[in-house]
Amino acid sequence: MQFSGKQPLGGSRVTIAEAPLVRLSGAFTPCLRVDLPAAAGAVLPRLPWCHRVLLENQLRQPDPEVARAGRAAILAWPATGRSEAEIPFVPRRILMHDTTCGPALADIAAMRDALAEAGGDPSRLNPLCPVETSVDHSVAIDVSGVPDALARNMAREFERNGERYRFMKWAAGALRGFRVFPPGTGILHTINLERLATVVSVEDGIAIPDTLVGTDSHTPMVNGLGVLGWGVGGIEAEGVMFGVPLSLRLPDVFGVRLTGALPEGVLATDLALVVTERLRRAGVAGQFVEFLGPGIASLSAGERAVVANMAPEYGATTGCFPIDARTLAYLRDNGRDAAQCALIEAYARAQGLWYAPDATPRYTETIEIDLASLRPSLAGPRRPQDRLEAGAVATALAGLPAGDGSLPADAVALAAITSCTNTTDLGLLIAAGLLARKARTLGLKPAPWVKTSLAPGSPAAALRLRRAGLLEDLEALGFGIAAYGCTTCIGNAGPLLPVMAAAVEAGLRPIAVLSGNRNFPGRVHAQIEQALLASPPLVIAFALAGRTGIDVTRDALGTGPDGVPVHLAQLWPGQAEVQALLAIANDPGDAAVAHAEAEASGPWAALEAPEGARFPWDPASTYLRRPPFVDFGTEAEPEYLAHPLLVLGDDVTTDHISPAGAIPPRSDAAAWLLERGEDARDLNVYAARRGNWEVMLRGLFTNRTLVNHLAPGAPPGHTRFGEDTLPVWQAAARYAAAGDPVVVVAGERYGAGSSRDWAAKGLRLLGVRAVIAASFERIHRANLIGMGILPLRLPPGWDAVGLGLRPGDRIEVLADPARLAPRAAVTLRLHRANGATETGQAVALLETALDVALIRGGGIIPEILRRALLPISQDNNQRETKRC
Repeated sequence: MQFSGKQPLGGSRVTIAEAPLVRLSGAFTPCLRVDLPAAAGAVLPRLPWCHRVLLENQLRQPDPEVARAGRAAILAWPATGRSEAEIPFVPRRILMHDTTCGPALADIAAMRDALAEAGGDPSRLNPLCPVETSVDHSVAIDVSGVPDALARNMAREFERNGERYRFMKWAAGALRGFRVFPPGTGILHTINLERLATVVSVEDGIAIPDTLVGTDSHTPMVNGLGVLGWGVGGIEAEGVMFGVPLSLRLPDVFGVRLTGALPEGVLATDLALVVTERLRRAGVAGQFVEFLGPGIASLSAGERAVVANMAPEYGATTGCFPIDARTLAYLRDNGRDAAQCALIEAYARAQGLWYAPDATPRYTETIEIDLASLRPSLAGPRRPQDRLEAGAVATALAGLPAGDGSLPADAVALAAITSCTNTTDLGLLIAAGLLARKARTLGLKPAPWVKTSLAPGSPAAALRLRRAGLLEDLEALGFGIAAYGCTTCIGNAGPLLPVMAAAVEAGLRPIAVLSGNRNFPGRVHAQIEQALLASPPLVIAFALAGRTGIDVTRDALGTGPDGVPVHLAQLWPGQAEVQALLAIANDPGDAAVAHAEAEASGPWAALEAPEGARFPWDPASTYLRRPPFVDFGTEAEPEYLAHPLLVLGDDVTTDHISPAGAIPPRSDAAAWLLERGEDARDLNVYAARRGNWEVMLRGLFTNRTLVNHLAPGAPPGHTRFGEDTLPVWQAAARYAAAGDPVVVVAGERYGAGSSRDWAAKGLRLLGVRAVIAASFERIHRANLIGMGILPLRLPPGWDAVGLGLRPGDRIEVLADPARLAPRAAVTLRLHRANGATETGQAVALLETALDVALIRGGGIIPEILRRALLPISQDNNQRETKRC
């Protein structure tokens, strides 16, 4: 499919391709526009279930030529299990959260300004499909372990973020189809499962699969219900909003065949960590992963969602489970009515989307995991794929510095039950509550230096834990509900306890234990470089022990008042106990009741928001500033001679590039804020400041664990400019003033981790033309392209660090836009400062014709703006694509 740019901008509803209507059997009024069994014939059983959804999506494309090409590519796929074909994908909806929608809304507000300044109508710029946004990424655990922690943390959230929230309320009023779930309503992925996912939707009387993309890499969590979705960067989502097609190479599909059932004592978290370990080792970057086999029947939809959620950690685009009876059970448990469940089953069976245990789809590759062989696990201390047996933690963390000896060298600083990953499945929370109950009965308490917290993904969790009689037990151990949001998992852990903070100042390097999905150095807390991912009950176990240098499966966690040691085996809940309380805890009405109460937030309702098609920027604001990269763009240069701005090693994550946690009071970002009157004691987090490009620019590459090999030994966030060592943003400004392009050179897996678009927007502000790396993570690669930055794979034999680049060396990039094509060769010439030269052939990591078009035109934002300026008469004559 060639990129044509023939998509509408104005948000009007449009007509899908004509096709015979097929009525579903039974008492259902919806019809099928697409009949998959008829369209695919004998090939349908050979297609992975995710490709069947993609086929349905192709057959609803309005351009018959595009639909035919997509159908032919998908039906040819089982012959080899691979394809280079390019297909468009039209998701039904978009999911966002506050720290990705914030910068996206800043872009949209600036685009409306640019349109108006160019003589266009700013009100024409509206999303073409529903956009649902949760406010879940900014709440911090300022207070925990006390009865009013939730109320106090919510109050602080509104104090800190009121300006951002008014901006979001402006957007909800100014943009059609844009909905905001206010603070306290939960984490977006939990909301998606409990409330938003329909599995099958009905639009204009036509039944279609529920599909989506989300601006968070953990969007695949909804795949636990059989809903196809995946994460994209905020920049890519902006394109989807405004008609830039989501174009992808027909993905390889890696099959994971599950057999058996989880044994006693093993939880969904343990399975997710094993899958992450196995698939990272197998190398599934950019692929879809699909789960099949007799073992999936033993997993609830909540347990499946835990595994699907970790797709970015195992490197896949998405992790898919098919629709079956477990899907319907979850929907019924969360209040979906009988008619919706009946429609889902009838549609899925008619379309071949219902799971058939005896089916034998073709996969690119397949592995098998015997659920019965699994054991309790953790992961860390620096990457989620580094799985550890529960008893092997002490060995993995040996050799920690002792500090001043006031606390153990292996002290646990944070013990947090957090994140959508492990708090959405009610079974995991019940297991944690049961362990807390037994520990409380035996008189155990967490160590006094451990900061404990519980932040579930849904306010329904409080109703369910209270009904099960477990909330009081959790509160007694310091795990009362402190927030409904991402909190510690995203770096909003709040301050350490004073005794721990003092020990850290004296040289202690403590550990965090959390039920999150990522543990990159500095992510959880700026002062914590090592973190362990664990199931919720294991988080409590390590809080009780207070240290990690024990075999948690054998050594005592503590001593009761009677002086008798207490071991994990005495506390660990059995499957029968968990199932018995699950039956008591859940009421199908909980989600609706809890969310309605949370949405009726008085502080949210009281926030006054501006009105009008254009946002009134406040020049004195320290949260919202019109971004300078929103313009109509310029064509890419065919060749240039660039200075390397930074030279980086392997596993540089988006956290390393653009931080999310607390803004350090001695940082350049803080200095900018302090000059404008902000309080040094409460600068908020970078994630909350993403609408302010000045702050984000100054935070780039400042992670203290990042090594810039161009300036080894320099402070974090610094590089070399000639003989000077400067903050990266200042060096970039000097290069720009001299008219000199810059590039970034890096190793393997550049851009792993969160989907945050600021890791690409920041590079655009630094003037980076290309990133030259050994390999890229998928979402970040797409974000770079969306900002007009060319991702290049290092030439064979070139190693980012091994090249030994020094100040004065330059890299000539010969990338003629007219000759660019997917996976095209690009010549690089390395000009050493001493006069020596080296030549190599890099590869432009452009997957589709759309990627090429965006690089040529300067990225997605210029593309959106150019389309929005099309004369209305020309726009009306274009063939329109159904977006809603």
